[in-house]
Amino acid sequence: MAVTDFSHQAFEQPETGPEETPPPSLRERLVPSMPSDAQWGWLGPIFVAVFGAVLRFMHLGRPHDVVFDETYYAKDAFATIKYGVERQFVDGADKLLLAGNSNIFKQCPQVDQCSAYVVHPPLGKWLIGLGELIFGPNPFGWRFAAAVVGSLSILILARVARRMTRSTLLGCVAGFLLALDGLHFVLSRTALLDIFLMFWLLAGFACLVADRDWARSRTATWYENDHSDGWGARLGSRPWRLAAGLCLGAALATKWTAAFYIPAFLIMSLAWDLGARRTSGAHRPFTAVLRRDLPLAAAWSSVVPGLVYVVSFTGWFVSDKGWGRNWVSATSAGPIHFVTDSLASWISYQKQVLGFHTGLEQTHPYQSWPWSWPLLTRPVAFFYQSPKTCGAPSCSWAVLGTGTPVIWYGGLIALIAMVSWYVAVRDWRAGAVLLGYVVGWLPWFYYALSDNRTMFLFYAIPMVPFMILAIVLALGLLMGQADTVNPRRRIVGTVVTGAFVLFALVNFGWLYPVIAAEVIPYDAWWQRMLFRSWV
Repeated sequence: MAVTDFSHQAFEQPETGPEETPPPSLRERLVPSMPSDAQWGWLGPIFVAVFGAVLRFMHLGRPHDVVFDETYYAKDAFATIKYGVERQFVDGADKLLLAGNSNIFKQCPQVDQCSAYVVHPPLGKWLIGLGELIFGPNPFGWRFAAAVVGSLSILILARVARRMTRSTLLGCVAGFLLALDGLHFVLSRTALLDIFLMFWLLAGFACLVADRDWARSRTATWYENDHSDGWGARLGSRPWRLAAGLCLGAALATKWTAAFYIPAFLIMSLAWDLGARRTSGAHRPFTAVLRRDLPLAAAWSSVVPGLVYVVSFTGWFVSDKGWGRNWVSATSAGPIHFVTDSLASWISYQKQVLGFHTGLEQTHPYQSWPWSWPLLTRPVAFFYQSPKTCGAPSCSWAVLGTGTPVIWYGGLIALIAMVSWYVAVRDWRAGAVLLGYVVGWLPWFYYALSDNRTMFLFYAIPMVPFMILAIVLALGLLMGQADTVNPRRRIVGTVVTGAFVLFALVNFGWLYPVIAAEVIPYDAWWQRMLFRSWV
């Protein structure tokens, strides 16, 4: 990512001459003022998040069935909260849970004979298990945590969009669009890991954006008070960057694909530091970043996520029931041997998981290639049945894991606009959303072409917040700033923004029956299949 700093720029520069408008101060260039409506800056995003939460929690237990890969994660989560690790299940365990019988675990003569080989880290399953702990191992219970983090992600996106655009309106638009995305909606109502992965990645990104403002404010203070140190400001412990490291570690402890984001976000945040030091007049700013920013940034962005990942396996380390645990060997001689033997067993387990992920080639009727994801050509049928309760000769009862087409196709246009904007002026916001999008997308091309790996549309969910950020940034460019553009353009931009949001709402409402498991006539279901490949 280029390091040229344009943080002082708004969506539109004033056209008046320098004699009419004084040049912005260094603080204004580094940290543009946040909107003055601080109260609405919270109330608006909270209102939007509550709206999204109502959609997600309404009929959350519908369908009363095990949907798609819930057959793995709902049961693994239940085992995790019961035993600390995943366990093997008896045949027909899904039916037993749906009937209210939680006695689903195999009984083995030796404890390690019932260990379960699982290929994803445990944090997401711990979170799913919390819902089961509170509400029981039933569809509402195992979907509860997904609905919570899905709703919270709406709030986080609205707040980070407000910070990036300095507009409460655009922040609320971002949150509202995420609330209306069909793929986000479905994953927020399903006990899969991907919504938790997206949540922690978005939270980490939000922390880095907050750190950007925090660090630049301290840089401006250093410049205003005493900028005799040629290396630039000393920025201290960077608590927001530490928080980002914790969030990225939680993402890694949910799914390994978070590993692509960790170095990308580290480079991005260091590029922001370089821009700030250059703007504030530091001598040799690149060297200053290497000396003053990189060491701690590397610790917060690599060591901290690694520690979070290891800690997430606490249940495995303290139990004799985990896969490949070798408990007898680990406890045979003293605490030092316990640590070394346990780590050796754990590393061996991780190598097995790596082999699984790189060698997964099993075909699936709903698999899709990553280059097709932005076009929504092959969504996943999470659930489909044909009941006889809709009053028509043939009925459909479905959960289709697809995005809202208006948002996704509008997002494609917006992303192209971000490329043009970044090439033209190197605006950091365009660069950040493009980076977040491609890091969640392009690595899958390698696995598709090199390993022929099985993959699905819902793997794209980490890309969705960045796609929506691209949309609101593009809308902000259309609208411009109220005090610097022609009022007619401002009106046109506002109308376009309102129309797009309205179309997204109508499109979501049109899709709702087939993403929320409503029983409808077969003809109504068929009308909502945008492409034949959706069937």
